[in-house]
Amino acid sequence: MEPQRHTVLIVDDNPTNLAVLMEYLESAGFHVLVAENGESALKRARYARPDIILLDVMMPGLNGFETCHHLKADEATADIPVIFITALADTANKVRGFEAGGVDYITKPFQQEEVLARVRTHLTIRDLQRQLLAQIARRDALIAELDAFAHTVAHDLKNPLGNVIGFTYLLLEDGARIGDEECRDIVQSLHASAQKAINIIEELLLLAGVRKQEVPLERLNMAAITDEALRRLERMIADSRAEIVLPERPEAWETAVGYAPWVEEVWMNYISNAIKYGGAPPRIELGSDPAQEGYVRFWVRDDGNGLTPEEQAQLFVPFTRLDSLRVKGHGLGLS
Repeated sequence: MEPQRHTVLIVDDNPTNLAVLMEYLESAGFHVLVAENGESALKRARYARPDIILLDVMMPGLNGFETCHHLKADEATADIPVIFITALADTANKVRGFEAGGVDYITKPFQQEEVLARVRTHLTIRDLQRQLLAQIARRDALIAELDAFAHTVAHDLKNPLGNVIGFTYLLLEDGARIGDEECRDIVQSLHASAQKAINIIEELLLLAGVRKQEVPLERLNMAAITDEALRRLERMIADSRAEIVLPERPEAWETAVGYAPWVEEVWMNYISNAIKYGGAPPRIELGSDPAQEGYVRFWVRDDGNGLTPEEQAQLFVPFTRLDSLRVKGHGLGLS
């Protein structure tokens, strides 16, 4: 794939200057646009969003300084670097140009090589600025996510670990007076709380690992993968009295390529969400069918009320809960 060409907008009321600069910069590999006055320059800049503007100062109507002021006042064009080209070489006019928002000054009569060098320099600076801004945006997103990560861990692990501490304290203090049946109930509650904490930790580790781990791809035995996911959800299925409907034969599953441990987690979270939201009691059907362009679609179908488009847009955002559904969670499963 060829790198995208930079676009240069040349603004000059002198047709000769326009022709000379346009021919030279196009031969240097740039995409060149032209405008013969300030008004048309503003319209073209707003529409085409050039990477840099070469702007003559002495023009009828809006002069170069006024045109630059308008460019910098418009959010759509404010970050486009402007190089003034003018015969006004005195210090006062240069200062005026910089105050208007220009990044450089080329005096007439100009040398084509100088114009090219300055254009390339400021395009390099702008490209570096864009890269830096993108890195800052990614860093800010990571910081926000880490902050959400910390709050999620603190909030969601507090409850199950608090239960573990409370039940173990009860056993230590009153174990001798607790009957066998009550003791079994306490042990079951301990196991459930510990399992919830482990599930939260596993989902957090999985979310972190997705970003940096290279995974081997293999043909997936989807019958075995879904069986294991359902085994892990046995207690939840029993408590909810969910009915699980599978393909009649294991070989009825479509064949796909993927990474089995992660696909198992996908099934786990889709099925558990179907149990939570899929009716009372839920009836959940699993299946697959061929999709377009060589893909396979695996699906979970339930009898729930469904989600609005706004709620669907939030489903895969980390640490986001759909509070309107009144189901507790830590907002990591689907993400």
